Amino acid sequence: MILTRRLVQLFAGLILYGASMALMLRSTLGLDPWDVFHQGLASHTALSFGMLVNLVGLAVLLLWIPLRQWPGIGTVANVATIGLSVDATLAVLPPVEGLPARAALLVAGVVLNGLAGALYIGAGLGPGPRDGLMTGLVRRTGWSIRLVRTGLELSVLAIGWAMGGTVGIGTVLYALAIGPLVQAFLPLVAVAPGANAAVNA
Repeated sequence: MILTRRLVQLFAGLILYGASMALMLRSTLGLDPWDVFHQGLASHTALSFGMLVNLVGLAVLLLWIPLRQWPGIGTVANVATIGLSVDATLAVLPPVEGLPARAALLVAGVVLNGLAGALYIGAGLGPGPRDGLMTGLVRRTGWSIRLVRTGLELSVLAIGWAMGGTVGIGTVLYALAIGPLVQAFLPLVAVAPGANAAVNA
């Protein structure tokens, strides 16, 4: 019964995560660093944004091999699910006009992204590829989580921006709000032992 709940929560979180990314995309007010990278790539290929999210996730997952990281069910589900959810949401959510509507989409996207992150972390079935890369590098280098995460996110942000990804107020809002949001939501949805500790590390 507990495993069933964890699986349902995992997929609910991943689907919501993709939908929240689509809301931020439609706001056109700025994206989180990895999505700036995905959007930059998308502007140079014929592939959809969601397909590139999945392909980048798979490529990052391959980087786990030299780090001796092992994926969980949630890791594989992350690679397979989020991109599909992004594309499905974009297909039914048309572009919006006007700053108030775009700002509302941005705020909703960031808040729902925080909830989605808490749901899949709280399920405790394996980190996403990008989070696993971070923790693998921390373990192998001995550097702090803060240093490794900041280095990774600044790198993909710079590369994505150079390729045409959208950097703006949404990027700043996400950076400031996502940690506190996940931390606030996680105690409400955590079903796996130690899940709360993961976000506090």
